Amino acid sequence: MSKAIRIEQTGGPEVMTWVDVDVGEPGEGQVRLKQTACGLNYIDVYFRTGLYPQPLPAGLGMEAAGVVSAVGPGVADLKVGDRVAYVARPPGAYAEERVLRADQLIRLPDAISDEAAASIMLQGLTAQYLLRRTYPVKAGDTILIQAAAGGVGLFVCQWAKALGATVIGTVSSDEKAQIAKAHGCDYPIVYTREDFATRVRDITQGAGVPVVYDSIGKDTFAKSLDCLAPLGLFVSFGNASGPLPPIDSSEFAGRGSLFFTRPTLFTYMAKRADYERMAAELFEVVASGKVKTSINQRYALKDVGQAHADLEARRTTGSTILIP
Repeated sequence: MSKAIRIEQTGGPEVMTWVDVDVGEPGEGQVRLKQTACGLNYIDVYFRTGLYPQPLPAGLGMEAAGVVSAVGPGVADLKVGDRVAYVARPPGAYAEERVLRADQLIRLPDAISDEAAASIMLQGLTAQYLLRRTYPVKAGDTILIQAAAGGVGLFVCQWAKALGATVIGTVSSDEKAQIAKAHGCDYPIVYTREDFATRVRDITQGAGVPVVYDSIGKDTFAKSLDCLAPLGLFVSFGNASGPLPPIDSSEFAGRGSLFFTRPTLFTYMAKRADYERMAAELFEVVASGKVKTSINQRYALKDVGQAHADLEARRTTGSTILIP
């Protein structure tokens, strides 16, 4: 039998259990994957706690990398032995083996290792759509990224810097400020001792920024709006501190006709052609060295409870992977 993490109910890290599962053979258009590394992301916490509902019992985890071990009927583009990675729904990536649709998988180039792939599919593709499509960052822009030392944050810092932008980022400690700065953040702001909205206005000489990328949610919402220039865009792509409060649209009018969006990765990659193009651009920017992966924590998959506890306590930086 293969092993996987399952939850029977929502709650704290203790609800995750390491159980035997019957993986089965791939059906029409499917492949079986022997996984070598799984990614850890804050969205996994949302599913575990029930903030993002799903039918129970259920798996957790959105991304992984591995090797194709069996191919079902009708699969022409993949073969046994191919190295692949994915970010996919429904959750279930916390597993030794898994059966998935072939069109959910991306073949890995030689330049991208399994561990790197498992750490970049969700966070790296998120950075791709944020910077290249939601608000296309260009040379000369000044942007604000909340949680700059987190997984997506470090991607955004490096990638935006490579695009010629000036990067302002918020962090919770001096240690994280150093990490963010080393990854391209020009102005790391330690929000625990400094008002980040005031500092952003100082840095931009009162102008504000054209875009704020915010994955924190409730705790940073109002002040993130205070950082925006007129006609600026507030991008809410996560809720680490809790969901946003009810929104009064007059807030956006009064602050200068601001724009608001709540994007999701799966909308941006819904078309296979977009998924392939986004992954190709991500792999290229990582292989070029312009964006470096930062796998700063590794846990055995069976110890994922500790990984979740550390993530929620903000004891992690960069990316974290789980080894089946």
